[in-house]
Amino acid sequence: MSIEQAWPAGLPIGDGWAETAVTTDVIFPYDGSRVAAAPQGTAAHARQALDAALAAAPAMAGLPSHARRAALTHAHDALEAAREEFERLLVLETGKPLADCKVEVARTLVTLATAAEEVARLHGETVPLDLLPSGEGLIGFWTRRPIGVVVGITGFNYPLLLAAHKIAPAVAAGCPVIVKPAPATPLATLWLVHLLRSAGALPPAAVQLVTGDVEVGRTLVEDRRIGAVSFTGSAAAGHAIARGAAPTKVLLELGSNAALVVAADADLEAAADAVVRGGYYASGQACISVQRVLVEKPVRDRFLALLAERVRSVTVGDPRLPGTRVAPLIDEAATDRVLAWISGSGVEPIAGGHRVGRALAPTVLADVPDGAAAWDEEIFGPVVCVRTVPDLDAAFAAVNASRYGLHAAVYTRSLATAFAAIERIEAGGVVVNDVPGFRADNMPYGGVKDSGSGREGPRFAIEELTVTRMAIIRPQA
Repeated sequence: MSIEQAWPAGLPIGDGWAETAVTTDVIFPYDGSRVAAAPQGTAAHARQALDAALAAAPAMAGLPSHARRAALTHAHDALEAAREEFERLLVLETGKPLADCKVEVARTLVTLATAAEEVARLHGETVPLDLLPSGEGLIGFWTRRPIGVVVGITGFNYPLLLAAHKIAPAVAAGCPVIVKPAPATPLATLWLVHLLRSAGALPPAAVQLVTGDVEVGRTLVEDRRIGAVSFTGSAAAGHAIARGAAPTKVLLELGSNAALVVAADADLEAAADAVVRGGYYASGQACISVQRVLVEKPVRDRFLALLAERVRSVTVGDPRLPGTRVAPLIDEAATDRVLAWISGSGVEPIAGGHRVGRALAPTVLADVPDGAAAWDEEIFGPVVCVRTVPDLDAAFAAVNASRYGLHAAVYTRSLATAFAAIERIEAGGVVVNDVPGFRADNMPYGGVKDSGSGREGPRFAIEELTVTRMAIIRPQA
């Protein structure tokens, strides 16, 4: 079966699949070959999907818990059955190494299963209303109700997983959802939506997908009839969406330049391993990959030697091969930008800094100054910047000096240092003795500052996508 035959032609809109006049080729970043043709949506398709979602909202809100759970469980089981096919498709459309695509599918399965479990935990509480005399004799309780139609917009780097984090909590909460995947990587998301719609447990318009350009996105997020927008992508795009969508609720999972602090008492070999593992997975195209490393001065030389040794062993090449760890970025424009940022850093790379075929060699830059994009911004490529600091106070200050705050990490043998990091680092998550890129899909995940607002993870996203409804009853009038 070819990729195009894995789901119907067109876009999953309304009760069926809408034809599109135009298709766009999805390109394999490794060699530029064609993967498949993807349907190209328009603003008219977006309006059609919005109307269908709004019409389906009452039925979706009234859907019994067992039906919502059944739909998510069906999608989980169908994805599990086609696991290897999804892994291969993700390699082709994203260009990520196979090892990373296997992790993406595994995490998507956890996300779907966890969301299905959370359906049973969607409940409210009673409230003692008689704290004031006027409340005597009243019965009070609150429930959670769906927020309405959800628009989910995802990035190219983890298209299947990011879509699952938009779709699964919306379904669990009883919200119709319209997902817009990144233009370069729509295929795995199309297949996931097909699996959910084919379960037969949901109204067909409960889960829809529209591809397209900025105008399609604007049509979706600026419609005042929707309940919430959930976006994963760059800070600039997220800020623009928040402005355009106001006053609609907006959940933003944005970028970062994740930091890892190496204390003088750290296990340096473990820390060096972590920087390589956490800095170059997904070819560096992850918002919580290691980008900034702060090393205390007494261990700087030893740490750099260990890091350089490990970087030389990273395999660069064909992402379809099991041993590959770094492959070409999503497109040539991304590669050119990362190379420009390396050059603009003003420092000579300790390792890498050059092309290997269409890919970038794993790169290490030392003592990149403030003001350089490679240090200040999210590089989204296989580049790690190491800076020497005199002490931990300086390290924590440098971590917090960023406009971002998604995840950070510290390597230390000291419990006091670990708790100081948790207390002082301004980020949505602080990881001790592991990579900042660690994320369990059932935990609350999100950032502070320009890294976004709101939290993902099925339980926490469901809370974001529901509103409390208070019931106040006087049994005897």
